[in-house]
Order: sequence, then C-alpha cells, then structure tokens
Amino acid sequence: MTTVSISHHEACALIESRPEALDDLLARAGDVRDRGRGRTVTFSAKVFVPLTTLCRDYCGYCTFRRDPGEPGAHTMTPDEVVALAQAGGRLGAKEALFSLGDRPEAIFPTHREFLRRHGHRTTLSYLRAVCATVLAESPLLPHANPGLMGERDLAALREVNVSMGLMLETVSERLLAAGGAHHQAPDKVPARRLRTIALAGKLGIPFTTGLLIGIGETPRERADTLVAIRDAHERYGHIQEVIVQNFRAKARIPMRDAPEPSLDDLLRTLAVARLVLGPDVNIQAPPNLSPRVYPRLLAAGLNDWGGISPLTLDHINPEKPWPLIPELRRATESQGFVLRERLAIYPEFATRPEFLDERLRPRVGELIDERGLVKESHEHWRRW
Repeated sequence: MTTVSISHHEACALIESRPEALDDLLARAGDVRDRGRGRTVTFSAKVFVPLTTLCRDYCGYCTFRRDPGEPGAHTMTPDEVVALAQAGGRLGAKEALFSLGDRPEAIFPTHREFLRRHGHRTTLSYLRAVCATVLAESPLLPHANPGLMGERDLAALREVNVSMGLMLETVSERLLAAGGAHHQAPDKVPARRLRTIALAGKLGIPFTTGLLIGIGETPRERADTLVAIRDAHERYGHIQEVIVQNFRAKARIPMRDAPEPSLDDLLRTLAVARLVLGPDVNIQAPPNLSPRVYPRLLAAGLNDWGGISPLTLDHINPEKPWPLIPELRRATESQGFVLRERLAIYPEFATRPEFLDERLRPRVGELIDERGLVKESHEHWRRW
C-alpha cells in the first residue's frame, strides 16, 4: 500500500513545473522509488495474444482495432491461441497477455456468429474459455486486458487469470466531446472505467492500470488521473502496476497529425506518478516507445519495464519493436540496478494467497522464489 505521497494540489503544481525544475523532480522521484522498491527493476517475459482486433470503440489514436472485412480484422480461434502460447513457452515466456477490443458483439453480427459457433454469447465468456485452455495446454499464465467488465465477468476471469488490467487512460471527460480522442468510444467514459477498477479491487484481483499521455488531456488532468488511481488503490490495495504510456502518432489513425508528448513530458509525468503513488507501487513505461533513453526513464522513478516478448510484436504499437533483453539489461545495470524477471502477477501479490485463485497458486508457487520473483533457474531470457 501507498505510505508516503504528495497531495493533489502539489501534484498539479509539479506536473506544470518549469523545465529547469525537472532534474530536481526526477531526483526526488528516484529517491522515493529507492526507498520502496530498492534497486531491482523487473520485467515479464510474455506472449502478446491479440484475441480479437474487432472493437465497438473508435478511439482517435488506436491502430489496433479493425472492422470486419478490413485488413488485419481477425478473431483468434482456440487452436491459434494455444499454438502461440506453446511457442512462447518453448522460448521461456511465462505470461499470455490477452488484448482485445471492447464488446465487438454489440455492433458486429459476424462476430456474434463467430461466438455462437464456439458456444458463447459474449467475448468475455469466450476469453474465459480460451484462458482456461491456455492454462491447461501451455506453461503460460494468462493476464487479460479486455476493457470494461462487470462483477460477474471479473469473478469468472479471476479463476483463470493471475492478474488483469484496464488502462484508465484519463479522467478527462472533455475528450468524449466531438473532436476529442474518445468521441466515438462509449467504453472510455472515465466513471465506467473507474467502476471496473473498483470492482477488481473488491474481488481481490491484482490489477494493472495507467494513463495514456498526449491524447488531448492537460497536465493537470494527468495529475487528476494519477490521484484517481491512488484513491482506488488506497481503498482496495490491488493496483499492482501503473503504466505511463506516451501517445505515438501513426499514419492510419485519425490523430495521425497530433503532436506526440515530449520526453520531458513523459519524464515529468513518471516522476509525479511516483510521488503521487508513493514508494511501493510498481510504475512502468513501455521501453519500446522510448528507445535509447532508458537511463532517463530509470531516473524518473520507474521500477519495471513491463512485458517483453521473445516471439510476438507489440500489436498496439507494431512499428515499435521490443528492446533486446541484453540491451535492456546493460542499460539497467549501468545505472546501478539489477534486472529480474517477474510473472504477470507482481511479487508482492504472488506471495499473498488472497490475491490468487486457489487453483492457480501451485502453478505460481513453482515458478517464484521467496521474494516472489521468477526463480533464476527458470529464467530463460538470458539466452535471448
């Protein structure tokens, strides 16, 4: 749980601070990180599973979603998912990260027919079945990131996932208006996403969330978003990871001409995230979105590099390849840190049985050491 953090007012002031104050801000954030997380930086060896690229939302920045018939529109069959998971397992991956569009069955009859052929009415029901199959037929542990969920679906998915996630992105309701990034995205209403995050806490699900910067929000709204995440964590203690993800422009998206946030924007947001969330929360920034500046990201207070795959693309940002693990290890160790592998469930949750379905505890227990990190005898990434 968060034990030391700054006020909402101070967060707003710091996130709007002058450029010459940045180095002092980073130093402060790094000190807070060291006090809570020490000098160990983690990552997860994963396989990215794009279960379906169909989605009922039309976000201005998304290159992942497709409509039926578009190039790249696809819903994976169970056999395709298992083949991918098994291939990842042979390379030492331990996480199956399921990413998928929000409720495509609500608007696409062809997707409803696909689900019916596989014995399901909803995408979330299909997701649960596929997660169970991955557990049964591969060594990977599922982490589902499927969008909005109600309590019943969260409870069902908890049985077959070691952790789950939903990016809050922003609490700015302005972006729902015409011309905003979320104008045609009913599942991006902030209150609805906060409700899913709270329900996950109520059910004891280790949860990943975060914010997406550079999609039209103000710096103050970034601070508001971080405080909303902190409030949820202080109530339930279930936020295992907060991602600060920077928008990247792409040719085929509506926001292709929108300016990307600067590195200083990212660093300032990371540092304020650390100060808002305190010393104990895990904070991540995707390294493939900010290559060659790893020491700066470390200086800003992060302690995790997220999921990195030996096999699959980042299907959300396919033009941004994952860093090679030896490269990431050199950059991490050059700053005086130790790089260690974790599971999709973070160490402090992996060792607490109340955060894991009892049927999953033996699988997790076989892989982790006394600190909750992957046993060094199970680390295959040193060969990548």
